[in-house]
Amino acid sequence: MQFHFFHLMPYTHLDLAEAAKYKSVWVDFPNSNFDPVKGFEVYNRFLDELEYAEELGFDGVCVNEHHQNAYGLMPSPIVPAAALARRTKWVRIAILGSAFNLREHPLTLAEEHAMLDCITGGRLVSGMVRGIGCEFFTMGVNPTTSLERFHEAHDLVVRSWTEPGPFAFEGKHYHFEYVNVWPRPYQKPHPPIWCPSLGSMETIEWAAHPSRKYTYLQTYSPFKAVSRYLNAYRRQCESYGYSPTGGQVGWAAPIYVAATDEQAKREIAPHVETFFNKLIRNPLERLMPPGYLSMRSLKAVRQHKSGLGKTQTIDSLMDDEVIVVGSPATVIKKLTGYHRQTGLGHLLAMLQIGTLPADLTRRSTELFAREVIPALRPLSDREYEPPEEAVAAQ
Repeated sequence: MQFHFFHLMPYTHLDLAEAAKYKSVWVDFPNSNFDPVKGFEVYNRFLDELEYAEELGFDGVCVNEHHQNAYGLMPSPIVPAAALARRTKWVRIAILGSAFNLREHPLTLAEEHAMLDCITGGRLVSGMVRGIGCEFFTMGVNPTTSLERFHEAHDLVVRSWTEPGPFAFEGKHYHFEYVNVWPRPYQKPHPPIWCPSLGSMETIEWAAHPSRKYTYLQTYSPFKAVSRYLNAYRRQCESYGYSPTGGQVGWAAPIYVAATDEQAKREIAPHVETFFNKLIRNPLERLMPPGYLSMRSLKAVRQHKSGLGKTQTIDSLMDDEVIVVGSPATVIKKLTGYHRQTGLGHLLAMLQIGTLPADLTRRSTELFAREVIPALRPLSDREYEPPEEAVAAQ
């Protein structure tokens, strides 16, 4: 198993009383609530945490993209990835992801990803995402076209990385007379492509296709849903006539480690509750606007993401196995069981959660790196035991 330090870079200085006046801290939460002086502090703190992950032996560090919100301060993941490119030596840098389809000119991102891949000597992982529904409000893009724009932008970008230019590209949404990306990626044929997802069935089918075989990542959800989606991806691969490896499945999970279970629960409780009740919360019409998902995907996502609409407590989050909290021994036991049910090849550990301060983030990260990772690293496809429903569906 491989381990990656996943960061959202949330605005840890959020005024919770002010935030309570709004439905969410996305899209229309006034930017007067952002203090640039505190922004200087948190950006540099978060970059320090990502750099420290390499020192601790993580396989990768992960940044991502969100717009106009206090949940994640990375409207351009290219910026922190570029900062990390020269401050790290061997760790993989995963952009999870870039929403190529939100751009009128996705070739600018294709150029930037290729440039980063060259600077790092081939350490880039390119995550391709559609973006959650909120992003379509902030970028002024029609969500009903999100899937076809995503597929078309993907085809344009991959061709730009692999096909000698210049050539013309004529699609429904993108039109270029000259596609001639300079520089070209360091990795051949292109950087690994990973697909984080809420659980769209179309994404599962698309990512698993034999012409792609992309790594599919399930974002934080109750583990029952995570298992269902990751095993659905595995079954989709089997339906295409090949057996997937653990390297094709991953999970992004909030994790907190302390000396004892009781201490871990006590320390993380206010921060993880703020994260789920304030930072991530959105009206359903913004999170999944009409036309953003097909009817079958909408039904599945609403079923498995139903907890987003209710007030969460540390107990409910632990009971639903949305988060992994405890002593090193407890976390090892839980993650070993989760691997057995899904065959996880990549664990994206979100070790800075919501308003969690720097000292607790650092201690939890160190415990995870020094005690949890060595115990779990030997896990492979050999330990994978498909759940009964997965076997029955084959």
